[in-house]
Amino acid sequence: MSQPTTAVRPRTFGILVAALVAALLFVLLAPPASAAPPRIPSASTAQTELNQLRVAAEGTMSGYSRDLFPHWRSSGGCTTRQTVLKRDGNNVVVDSNCQPTSGTWYSQFDGVTLTSASQVDIDHFVPLAEAWRSGARTWTTTERREFANDLYWPQLIAVSASSNRSKGDQDPANWQPRAAYRCTYARIWIRVKHRWDLTVDSAEKSALQGMLNTC
Repeated sequence: MSQPTTAVRPRTFGILVAALVAALLFVLLAPPASAAPPRIPSASTAQTELNQLRVAAEGTMSGYSRDLFPHWRSSGGCTTRQTVLKRDGNNVVVDSNCQPTSGTWYSQFDGVTLTSASQVDIDHFVPLAEAWRSGARTWTTTERREFANDLYWPQLIAVSASSNRSKGDQDPANWQPRAAYRCTYARIWIRVKHRWDLTVDSAEKSALQGMLNTC
C-alpha cells in the first residue's frame, strides 16, 4: 500500500529549506563580479611580446583629439560601452535599448564593487592619447575607430570612474593599479601594444618589466 502523501511532506520541506539556505549562502559568499577582458596572455607570452616591442621616445601630442578615435560604435543594438558593461558585470539586466538597469561591477584597478552603471567607466587600457604618442597619429580614422572600440583584444575594461580618472592618459611608468592586479595589468598593456604595433618608451618598458616580475 502506498504511503500517504502527508508522510513525505516533512522531508520535502527539509529539502526546500536546504536549497533556499544554499542559494542564500551562494549570494552572500559568491566572489564579486570580475571584469575580464578577452585574450589576456600568459606571463611567459607577455614577456616574449614585451621583448619584441619597439622602444622609442614618445611622440608629440600635436594634432591630437579624442574625436579622431570615434567611439562608442553600435553593433547588434548595443554600443561598445554597453557591450563591455554586460560582459564585465554580474547579473546585469538591460532594458530595450541595451542599457544596464541593474547589476554589479568589480573594478580591478582599485578593488571597488559598483552597483550602478553610472558609476562605471569603460577604460581604454592603452589610453587614446598614449596610443597617439606611440604610433596612432599615423593611422587612418578607420584604424583609430577600430582601436577605440576593440572588443577582440583586451583593450577595454569596466572600472570605477574614480580610478579611470586617476589613471588618465598615463603609462605604467607614471600610474599603476593596486598591487594585486599589476601582473595582469602589465600582461594586458603589453598585449595591446604588441597587437597594435605601438611603441614603448624606455621608462614604460622598465615599469612593465617590473610589474611582469610580480607574476
